[in-house]
Amino acid sequence: MRIWLTRHGQTRLNKERLMQGRTDEPLNETGIRQAEAMRELILKEEPSLTFDAVYASPLNRAVTTASIIGGVSPESVIRDARIIETDFGRYELKKYYLLGPAMSLYWALPEVFPAPSSVESIASMTERSRAFLQELEQKTGCRNILAACHGGILRALSGYMEDRPNGIKWRPKPHNCEVRVYETENGVHRLVKDILLP
Repeated sequence: MRIWLTRHGQTRLNKERLMQGRTDEPLNETGIRQAEAMRELILKEEPSLTFDAVYASPLNRAVTTASIIGGVSPESVIRDARIIETDFGRYELKKYYLLGPAMSLYWALPEVFPAPSSVESIASMTERSRAFLQELEQKTGCRNILAACHGGILRALSGYMEDRPNGIKWRPKPHNCEVRVYETENGVHRLVKDILLP
């Protein structure tokens, strides 16, 4: 089975460099074009590809991205709260450069610095990522599954799929509509490819 993990396309809040966690901001025009371009790029490489299931975070920007890249209607996208974005607590909608030392250090080096109060911990992110992916791995008859999520939680999902001891792949930062393709078989994981927009 191959699991295709992607970050949503650009939103207005991304463009304005604001912390965007659980705020349900839709894709902007650039974000829609990014998702369309990624679908074209994937189909250029694999023209016969179809997804047996398409998942997304419940947030609009992820559902729309999943629908476009997955080639399915928004109503067909399976929403799963376990892959919603990190809860940024009191830092939600704050400018990246005005977070203060506690949040800035945590988000830069979570291996070293703990989550500030009100912010979701790495342990919480890795736990829900693992639960989601282990459930997918139990599905039979699926060759390709797409899951659209967010830049924070994608780091934990990738950490599980790459068997990282600390449960996260924090760097490099995931780009909008970047797709990471993993293969899983009998509990063995492998990164197949990382697809970036030109």
